[in-house]
Amino acid sequence: MPNSERLCKVTLLIAFICVRSSVWSRYSAYSYFEVVAICNLIMILVFYLVHLFRLYRVLTCISWPLSELLHYLIGTLLLLIASILAASKSYNQSGLVAGAIFGFVATFLCLASIWMSYKISCVTQSTDAAV
Repeated sequence: MPNSERLCKVTLLIAFICVRSSVWSRYSAYSYFEVVAICNLIMILVFYLVHLFRLYRVLTCISWPLSELLHYLIGTLLLLIASILAASKSYNQSGLVAGAIFGFVATFLCLASIWMSYKISCVTQSTDAAV
């Protein structure tokens, strides 16, 4: 697991805790943020367990690099939208502002994970094919 993926998990967890422990004024924006953060955390954990137990060798009917790429692309886009909503509805409440900031940091780290995943899977395969 790349370091950006670990940092992404930690910042998502911190963002979730910040938003969850704050007083809300707009329920829908922050419940959306919580759902996106928890779903991203769960999916990152699922992909981590797939790699840890080498389930990709058993389940060959699934293109694991493509599914991981799609997960990160969709999850990052939803996280960016959730962070923008959380930032716009924070009304200077410190916990909500901190949750939105950590959401933006997690978005950046998820983008770094997409780049690292692409670089490891696609660039490595193309150099192996050239040899």
